[in-house]
Amino acid sequence: MPLAVAPAHHEDLALAERCRRGDFEAFEALYRAHASRLFSLAVRMLGNRHDAEDMLQEIFLAAHRKLQSYRGDSRLSTWLFRLATNLCLDHLRSKAARMTQATSSLDDDNAREPASPSPGPVVGTVQQIDLERAVARLPQGCRAAFLLHDVEGFEHREVASMLGISEGTSKSQVHKARIKLRRFLAGL
Repeated sequence: MPLAVAPAHHEDLALAERCRRGDFEAFEALYRAHASRLFSLAVRMLGNRHDAEDMLQEIFLAAHRKLQSYRGDSRLSTWLFRLATNLCLDHLRSKAARMTQATSSLDDDNAREPASPSPGPVVGTVQQIDLERAVARLPQGCRAAFLLHDVEGFEHREVASMLGISEGTSKSQVHKARIKLRRFLAGL
C-alpha cells in the first residue's frame, strides 16, 4: 500500500514542477514563501546583512539551477534550507581559506621579526556581548546546527539531513553550541 503524501507535500511537488517548467510566477511564489527565513539564516550564519543579501541571491540562483534534483523526499523548505546551509558553509570555508592564505605571508614576515608582547584579553561586560555576536563566534558546525534547530525550529532528523550528518551529531552540535553560548555570554 503506497504511503499517503501530506497535502502540503503535494503543493511543494506541484510548485517545484511549475518552477521546473519555467513558470515565473511559481518561482516568485517560492521566493516570497522562503526568502525571509533564508535571509535570517544567512545573516546568522555569515554574521552580517551585506554578505547575507549576496548569499540570498546565490541561494535562489542555486535553487533555480538545482530544482531538477528536488524529488520530494522532504519538504521543499527543508530542501531549500539544506541548500542554503551548504552554500553558507561553503562561503565560510572559502572565506577562512582566503584569510589563512592572506595571513600566512604575514606569519612568515612576523617569524623573521622578534615577537612583540601580545595585548591582554579584551575585558568586556555581559551587557556588551549580544547573542548575535556570540552565535557568530561558534564553530561552523555548531552554529549551523544551532541555528537550524533552536532558531529555525527544525527537528534533529531534519537538521541531520540538511547538514549531511547523523541525528546524534546534530544533537551533540546543538548541545555544544548552547554550552559555548553560555560561556560567551557569561564573559568566560
